Amino acid sequence: MSFSRRGFLGTGLAGLGALRGTALAQRQRRRGPLFNVLLIVVDDLRPDLGCYGQSGVLTPNIDALAADGLTFTRAYSQQADGNASRTSLLTGLRPDTTRVADSGHFRRYLPGAMTLPQHFARYGYATSAFSKVFEKPQLDDPASWTIPSWLPDSHAWRSDAARGFSQRKWSELQAANFLSTEAFDYDPAKRGSQPAGRPGGGLASWESADAPDADLPDGKTADAVVAAFSELQDQRFFLAAGFLRPHLPFVAPSKYFALYPAGSVELTPHREPAADLPPSALHGSEELREYADIPPRGPIPDGKARELVRAYRACISYVDAQVGRVLQALEDLGLRQQTVVALCGDHGYHLGDHGLWGKRTNFELATRAPLIVSAPGQRGRGKKTAALTELVDLYPSLCEICELPRPPGLEGSSFTPLFDDPERLWKRAVFSQYPREIPGAGPGIGRTMRTDRYRYTEWGANENPYFSAELYDHMADPQETISTASRPRHVSLVNGLSGMLRDGWRSSYPPTEGPAGS
Repeated sequence: MSFSRRGFLGTGLAGLGALRGTALAQRQRRRGPLFNVLLIVVDDLRPDLGCYGQSGVLTPNIDALAADGLTFTRAYSQQADGNASRTSLLTGLRPDTTRVADSGHFRRYLPGAMTLPQHFARYGYATSAFSKVFEKPQLDDPASWTIPSWLPDSHAWRSDAARGFSQRKWSELQAANFLSTEAFDYDPAKRGSQPAGRPGGGLASWESADAPDADLPDGKTADAVVAAFSELQDQRFFLAAGFLRPHLPFVAPSKYFALYPAGSVELTPHREPAADLPPSALHGSEELREYADIPPRGPIPDGKARELVRAYRACISYVDAQVGRVLQALEDLGLRQQTVVALCGDHGYHLGDHGLWGKRTNFELATRAPLIVSAPGQRGRGKKTAALTELVDLYPSLCEICELPRPPGLEGSSFTPLFDDPERLWKRAVFSQYPREIPGAGPGIGRTMRTDRYRYTEWGANENPYFSAELYDHMADPQETISTASRPRHVSLVNGLSGMLRDGWRSSYPPTEGPAGS
C-alpha cells in the first residue's frame, strides 16, 4: 500500500492516538525517555564508502555518521539475497529458522515471530517503515508497524521512454511488486520480442537522470522520513528507512554521475573465477542480464563494465546525500542526541569480481556488508572494529542500547561490548549460506563460515550424497582468487574448519555471551 506525505501524517496521527492510549505506553513514559531508533537499510550496498577506506567513492554524510559512531569493518549478512537477509535482520533469526530462502514470507512458518520493530512497539514506540525495509510490498509485515508502511509514488527511470509509463499502471504494479523489473515493460508490443528471461522491457541498466533528488524514489523517501520526524518528535519512535539504490537499475540524478568522470573508473583486476571452484559457487549474473544493454550471456564488455561501476558509485553518492538530509533533520529538530542511528547494507555485491555481477553467492564480496551504529553517549566514537559480527546481531544490540529486554530465542549476539573495547576478543566465526541447484545432484545449499583468517564453504545437495568445498586464506589471498580446499597439505585444516562449520553459530559466540535471550 502506498501513502502520500499527507496520507502518512493523517494515518500517523490516528495511529499515535491509539498508541498513546495504551497502558503500556503510559507506563513506559513514566520510566523516562528511552532512545529513538532510526534504522537505515541501503539496498545492495557493499562497503564502498569513504569510511571503509574507499577514497574514490564520495560519501561525506555516511562518513560523518561513522565519525560519530562505531564502524564494523567485518559485518556479514546471513544470506546474500534481499528477502532472506532482511528477514533475518528484522526477526533476529537465521535463514534456517525463518525458512525464507527467496520470495517467501516468514509468517508462513513462524506466525508468532516477534520482529525488531514489533518488539519496540510493545514498549510504547511508534513504528513505521519507509520504502524498502522488508523486501517487497507483498512481503511487508503489518504487525511490525503501528503506522502503516509508506512507499514512494514514482518509478525509477527518467528517460523519455519511461515517462510514457502511466502513473495508473505504476500504482497497480506497485501494489503487486513495485521492485520487479517486469513492472517496467511499458510497451506491450515489445513483450514478445524480449529474449527469454529478460523482462526489462527494453530499458537500460543505468541512467543519468535529468531530475532533482526529490523526483526519484529515494529523494521522496528522505522527504517522508523528515516529515515523520516532525510529527513524531514528541513521541518515542522506531523508524526504518529503506533506500533503493544502488540496487539495479543504477539510476541517479546527473550531478552524482558528474562526481565520477567516465575516464576515471578502474575495473577490478580479479575478473576471472577463482581457481579450483565447484560450479555451484558461481552464477550467470542473471539479475543484470535482464536489461536491454547487457549481453544475454558471456563476459560484460569492459566499456559497459566501466559504465556500470560508475553508475553504481553515482547511486551510492545519491543515497549518501539523502542520508545526510535525514540526519540533518534530526539535528535541526534537536532529536539527534535522543536517537540511535544504525546504517547497514542488506548484503554485499559483485561488480565484475570473479566474473560476477550482483549478489547471491557465498564469496566475501557478496556476504560482507557495511554496518555503522551511532548511539547517544556511546564510547568508541569514530573508531572501527574488525571483530566478526553479523546483521542478525543488530536486533539484540538495539534492545540493549535502548535498555529493552531481549525476547527469547534470538539467534544473534549483542555487540555493545565492542563500543567500550573495539579490539576485544569476539566471535570465532560468522555464518552465511546460499541455496543453489547443485549440478548433477539437484537442489542443495552452500554454507559458508568466515573466521579471522579463513573463509570455508561447503556445498551439498538436499537429497543426494554430494559434497564439495572451498577454502580461502585471507591473509595470503584477501580477494579469494584461489580455492585451496583440495590441496593435500590442507587436509587437517579443512577437517578442522569443516567440524567448526558443522558445529554452527552457537559454538562461535563471544566468550562472555550465549545466544541472545538464552
